[in-house]
This record gives sequence, structure tokens and C-alpha cells, in this order.
Amino acid sequence: MKTCDLVIIGGGPAGLAAALGARKQGIKDILIVERDKELGGILNQCIHNGFGLHTFKEELTGPEYAGRYIEQVKDAGIPYVVDSMVLSIQSMSQYKSSLQADQCEYNKEKYSEADQDKYSKKKYTDKIITMVSRTEGIIQIQAKAVILAMGCRERPRGALNIPGYRPAGIYSAGTAQRLVNMEGYLPGREVVILGSGDIGLIMARRMTLEGAHVKVVAELMPYSGGLKRNIVQCLNDYDIPLKLSHTVVDIHGKERVTGITLAKVDEKGKPIPGTEEEYACDTLLLSCGLIPENELSRELGVKLNPVTSGPVVDESLETNVPGVFACGNVLHVHDLVDFVSEEADRAGTCAARYILQENQSSNPGIDQESQYSDSDIGKTSKMNDNNDPVIPLISTGCVRYTVPSAIHLSKMPDKLKVRFRVGKVVKNCAVDVYCKEENSEKRIKTKKRPVVAPGEMEEILLGREELLKYPDLQQLIITVKEG
Repeated sequence: MKTCDLVIIGGGPAGLAAALGARKQGIKDILIVERDKELGGILNQCIHNGFGLHTFKEELTGPEYAGRYIEQVKDAGIPYVVDSMVLSIQSMSQYKSSLQADQCEYNKEKYSEADQDKYSKKKYTDKIITMVSRTEGIIQIQAKAVILAMGCRERPRGALNIPGYRPAGIYSAGTAQRLVNMEGYLPGREVVILGSGDIGLIMARRMTLEGAHVKVVAELMPYSGGLKRNIVQCLNDYDIPLKLSHTVVDIHGKERVTGITLAKVDEKGKPIPGTEEEYACDTLLLSCGLIPENELSRELGVKLNPVTSGPVVDESLETNVPGVFACGNVLHVHDLVDFVSEEADRAGTCAARYILQENQSSNPGIDQESQYSDSDIGKTSKMNDNNDPVIPLISTGCVRYTVPSAIHLSKMPDKLKVRFRVGKVVKNCAVDVYCKEENSEKRIKTKKRPVVAPGEMEEILLGREELLKYPDLQQLIITVKEG
């Protein structure tokens, strides 16, 4: 079995930035595992510009942005493997249990004392990564820390429950993007797009530039799911209509899509009879949300936030499993790749500190067993074995979630950036942060915003010194109020 200090699963923008962050802290034994044939992740098919304004202070295309990080990774001498799929991540206890079970099944006897001693000497918090490589076959790696950077996938048609046949011509927006930008194929000529996520908006523009006719972009919600700048640059500039509170209620055609039926929906998302409109088209693109890729995380025992479908993490971006960190779209879906890189750099830094045992005086994880309930990710602060207070961040009002979900005051940096999303559009509002003690609740920070919307991530800075003024602090409450 191979050994490694840090294994990063995913060679996209998050994995690349995390590797560089760890290397800057002195970690030399790093391995990036990428299942595609090259590094870069989703950026390789995002040939439009708009990347890098925050990170590099200039506008780049997706491949250019990825290329800069790939070049830095190569210059730093960080090893990576491509065409390699991680099959499982196991804690040492899970790994030992599986080996013992296999021994009992095939040999009808338990491990010998020598075998037991061999595995008891392995560090209990280490992780065992099993992966398959196109060139080397099955490989197992023992790692001190793991960074999850697997990204996300698109929500498929089956999850949308759209009635109708299953003809050719129905694609996710990301699949269409790859066909056009990397494979050189045009999926269709007459196009309807369902969903106004950023990928859908960008593909509306891309298909138009390639000569297709995008007839309409329909959105189930009463607001767009994409950035405002993308609505302006991709729809308004090309006179592509956006129909809010509309959805596809029927797909026509058996061999190939011949048209679709749109209908307006009520406040509960149900189609309103009599509002149907038919559009002739040969292609339907779906841009109806992204789902973090957390099958490996779930198998390992990582707790997932029911709102984001990503791991629950603390201020170090560490999960409830000690030594396992998460960043990028596997944690929560981001608006900009620049924010992914910033977050991943921090994950790499914190993973390096974990490996270097800089924080061994406090429990490295949120809690090795269960710090939070699945329903609300924590109600009150708890104490770990070293009396390190864990302060949950509670989302109230229209705030749907926060990242991180909790804070260890002992490990919190001087300034901590908390990112969150809201569930509805709110104008002329204020983002308020409250400190809740046993018998009192005090607002410690407010941030005025002209408007907040679900399609744009918000953030607020918390200061460590401010929080230390409240010795009985039990919760941090983040809410958005009008006025």
C-alpha cells in the first residue's frame, strides 16, 4: 500500500488551488487524483470569458484560468494522476473491519495476532483511498488527510418529472456545452432552454453565436437562478426572452423532439390550466440546478447539509470526519471560480496545518461522532473533549444555509468569511448577525444590501476578537431583514 500525506480528490479548480495552498504551508507529499484525461475540470469546456477578475485581476477564459493553475502545480512539482477514479474512502476503522470481514468470509477465521498488530500500528485517523487507474489498475493509498474537491453534476431530466416521450434532442446544458465547445457538434437549430442557471444562460448565448435560434428560456421560479450580469450579457443583449414562473409540461415527438408545451405556474409551482403555449423546436436544454458529488463522502460517514447536499464543515473547512476537508462545488455551488479557488486555498492551508499537527491541542474535527442533527445542523454550542467551544451558525428567515456551519473559536482566524444564500429576492435589506448567550441575544454586525437574490451568493466577515467578548456564546444567528 502506498502512503501519502495529502490526497486531493478532483483535479479541477478546487483541487488545484487546494494543492497549492497545502504546498505553501510546507506539505511536500501531495497527490491529486483526477478521473478525466486532463486536469482543469469543468473549466476546460467553459471557453467564454469572465474568469479571473478577482484572482488575477484580468479577464480570462475557462481554459486560460485552469492553465495558470496547472502551470503553478507543475512548477511546484506536485504529483497528479489522471484517468483515475476513486472507488472509496475509508477510515482506518472501516478498513480494518472490512479486512476482518473478508478474512472471516474466505478463510473462516479471524486475523492472526501478527495481522492485528500490523494494522493497530497504523495511525487510527489515517484514511485509505482505493482507486482504479487506467494504467496501474487497483491502487490503495494511506493518507493522513484528504481534501474532497469532486465538484458537482447537473440535475437530470428524471429528477424534474417532465411528462412526455423520451426522444432525441434533450440535453443538459453542460452536455450541450461540451458538445459545442470541445467536440465540435451543434445539438440542434431550434432551441428551448428550461432553467435560468448560469450554464443555461451562457448556453443560450453560445447556441445563438453558433447559428441556432434560442426561442425562449423558461424558469420555474419567479426569479432567475443565474447572475444578473449573465442575464444582461446572455439574454438581453441577444433579445432572448426569459419567462419566469413557467415550466415545460409536455415534450412532443417520439424519435426527435418536435416541440414543447410551456405553462405558467402558481405560487406552489403547479401549472395553471389555460396558460399553455406551444413552441416548435428540435432541442431542449435543461439547466435546472447542480448537485454536489458526495457519494464518496456519504460512504465515509461525512455529514451532509440537507440544504446544500454538501458536507457540514467548520471554519477550517473540515468535516465531522477528522482529517477530511471539503471545498469548491462539492461543498456548495459557487457563482464564480475565483471564489472556489479562494476557498480551496484555505482548505489546503488548513489540511496542511492538520498534517503538521499545529492544532493538536484541540479536537481536529467538528466532532468525531455527531456534532449536529441532520435537520438543523446544530441547536446549541457543544464542547469537545478538549473543552473547545463549538459555535453553530444558525440560518433564519430567508437565509437558507451558511458555510461554515460552525466555528471553533480556538481555530478561528482573525477574520472569517461566512458565505450564504437566501431563498427569495429581498430589496433594501440588512444582513444581521446576532450572538446568542444563555439569557440574551445581541446584534453584533449588520451589512446593508440594496437587494439579495437566490442566484447570487452573499458573504459577511466575522471578527474573532468580537466573538471572544461573549464568554457564554452559544449560537451565531444570521438573518436578512427588510428595511
